[in-house]
Amino acid sequence: MISIPDRLLCVGLIREAVASGSRLHCACNELAICVRTFQRWVRDGDTAIVADRRTTNVRLEPLNKINAEEIAHIIDVLNTEEFASYPPSQVVPTLADRGEYLASESTLCRILKAHKMQNHRGRAKQPSTRVVTSHCATGPNQVWSWDITWLPAEIKGKYY
Repeated sequence: MISIPDRLLCVGLIREAVASGSRLHCACNELAICVRTFQRWVRDGDTAIVADRRTTNVRLEPLNKINAEEIAHIIDVLNTEEFASYPPSQVVPTLADRGEYLASESTLCRILKAHKMQNHRGRAKQPSTRVVTSHCATGPNQVWSWDITWLPAEIKGKYY
C-alpha cells in the first residue's frame, strides 16, 4: 500500500509529465503503476487524493463461521474419554463413519491451538527431546569414530 504523501508525490509527478507532453500511460509506467490506479487515486477531482480504503473498511464475518456454542461442543467431544487420546486426523473419520460432522480436521486443529490444547494426542509415545552428545578430544586416543567408505573396485558391483 502506498501512503498518502507518496500518492501525492506520484500524482504531482505524473501531472507534471502529462503537462510537459507525455502520454498518461507512459508517465504511469515510469512510476510502475497502472493508469487505472492513477485514475482511482484522483477519482473525485484534481485536488482530492483518495486514501486506501482497505485499512478502514468494515468486513463482515462469514456466514459459516463457527460460533461459541459450536466451539464448546467440539471441545466437549474432543475431551470425551473416547477421543481424549486421538488426534483430529482420527477423530474426523471416526465421527464420519457414524454420520456426524463437527468440523474439518484443520478447524479442529485451530480450535485446539486457540484453547492451548494442541499437545501430544494419541497412543504413541511422545517424542522426547534430548541433547545431542558431542565429543571433544583433548588428547590422542580419546575419541574414536568409525567410517565405512564404499570404494568401487575394478569389478562392477564389488566394493572395498
